[in-house]
Amino acid sequence: MTAEAVAGCARCGSRLERGDLRCPICGLAEESARAGGALAVREQAKVVRCGTCGASLEYSAEVKAPRCAFCASVMHVETTEDPQEQAESFLPFTVEPAAARAALMGFLSEKRFFRPGNLAEEASLHSLRPMWWPAWAFSAGARVSWAADSDAGNRRSEWAPHAGQTELTFQEILVPASRGLTEDECEQLAGHYQRASGEAAPRGPEDGQVERFDVTRSGARRQILAAVEAQARAEVERSHIPGRRFRNVHVAVVLSSLETRRYALPAYVLAYRYRGKLYRVVVHGQDAGCVLGKAPVSVAKVVLVVGAVLLALLVLVLLFAR
Repeated sequence: MTAEAVAGCARCGSRLERGDLRCPICGLAEESARAGGALAVREQAKVVRCGTCGASLEYSAEVKAPRCAFCASVMHVETTEDPQEQAESFLPFTVEPAAARAALMGFLSEKRFFRPGNLAEEASLHSLRPMWWPAWAFSAGARVSWAADSDAGNRRSEWAPHAGQTELTFQEILVPASRGLTEDECEQLAGHYQRASGEAAPRGPEDGQVERFDVTRSGARRQILAAVEAQARAEVERSHIPGRRFRNVHVAVVLSSLETRRYALPAYVLAYRYRGKLYRVVVHGQDAGCVLGKAPVSVAKVVLVVGAVLLALLVLVLLFAR
């Protein structure tokens, strides 16, 4: 799946990827890594770090943007000491900045009850930042052992124990590595990308920024293993536990193979101002129909609803008091 695999483990034969200090399957430390060989490539990077949300972006003297693209806080320059992962596949922007602004206006114009009625008219665009956020994609093979209680074969009891083992294969499961976007935002954006369009270098607006993979490889492996376990649990609950109801589901996963790929995924982070307060909206870099964000709440409408509920309760109390 990836050109990063450069050798095989001396003990179990599993494929290794550039930067692995240990085998991801059996944990054997690699002699070439300890000796400073090809698998131990370490790269320091100069990044700008946000003091509020913690996101790190590639430092570029040409992009004069000392504020965080995610939360607009002032950033500071730092030089990393730990090895930095590099994106190997950059998905290009297919949504132009003008289309992102139009998507924002569409978002502000949506008729929702608790929003201020004049939101689209009074809101003003504060900033528009094109950027690539990082994510891992993994493919893995795993032996999954599971145990659970279900209503199948329960006879006189409410529950009966069940257990089993199965071999599962996972293909291109995405694990976000962004600190600037929330987990929910990443999950909603992820399903709209055309991963086959990946390129070796970023292609998009000139002022686009790249968020760094701000996690060590060992930390990434833990994230990926947790994602494998979550996917395995969902598959076991969907297809392997007999009966209609179940509880106390436990799974144990042993990897038999693991390959990873590092993506940089495009999105626009926009900020708009309404009555002195900033709100953030994220527009997908390849699908302008995918817009995520927050909007102010009309205090007058909230008071109106609360008053109506209290009035209804008061009427009910008076009726029952008779």
